[in-house]
Amino acid sequence: MASVISIVVTVLNEAENIFPVCREIADVLPKLPECEVIFVDDGSTDQTLNQLTEVKNSFLPSLVILSHSQRCGKSGALLTAIAAAQGQWIATMDGDGQDDPKEIISMWEKSQQHKGREPLVVGVRLKRNDNISRRFATTFANGLRRNLLKDGCVDTGAPMKLFLRDDFMKLPHFEGLHRFLPALLGHYGVPLVCHEVHHRQRLNGVSKYTNFNRALVGIRDLLGVIWLLNRIRLPKKITKH
Repeated sequence: MASVISIVVTVLNEAENIFPVCREIADVLPKLPECEVIFVDDGSTDQTLNQLTEVKNSFLPSLVILSHSQRCGKSGALLTAIAAAQGQWIATMDGDGQDDPKEIISMWEKSQQHKGREPLVVGVRLKRNDNISRRFATTFANGLRRNLLKDGCVDTGAPMKLFLRDDFMKLPHFEGLHRFLPALLGHYGVPLVCHEVHHRQRLNGVSKYTNFNRALVGIRDLLGVIWLLNRIRLPKKITKH
């Protein structure tokens, strides 16, 4: 049977978190339509790839494991996974344990209850389980992006998203794309549905980004997205003769 949903997880040096995250994902699969699970190892230098292989051999034999020879970034890893995905819908989440896979169930229900065109469902983290400096940096970045792009989303950096694979593959691809999906997909007529999700503490390890480098890259990417949206020209109507 063809997959309805492809659950996509990108990881970099998350060896200690692979087993608990995969067990949580396996637990929710019976409550969802036909799913496949895809992990992309984005050039890890620890035992992440070995742990994924152990998961596949022990309790999740259908797990699809893809690996990069070097780090390409989160958006690059997402593109690798989604290009290979067989599901009509894509559900994304992080592999550090902060995201609860059970949220995919309610996000899927939201997508099916939506009237009209299939939406982008974004899991927004209204109560973040991070330190004060990180919460401040995220709030500032989200506010700046929302004011400039008018995308209507309070938390585009949230890893948990659900959208049609075909919609994603139509977009221009660049590193940082995942943070601007509401603005980019909205430009192509995809409606936005925001759904509050629980945000947990990281299970093990540390974040791969600092507030400083995230801010610098985020501002550069924001300017690039503004330019890109101004350059995209789409017809209001297409008539076949």
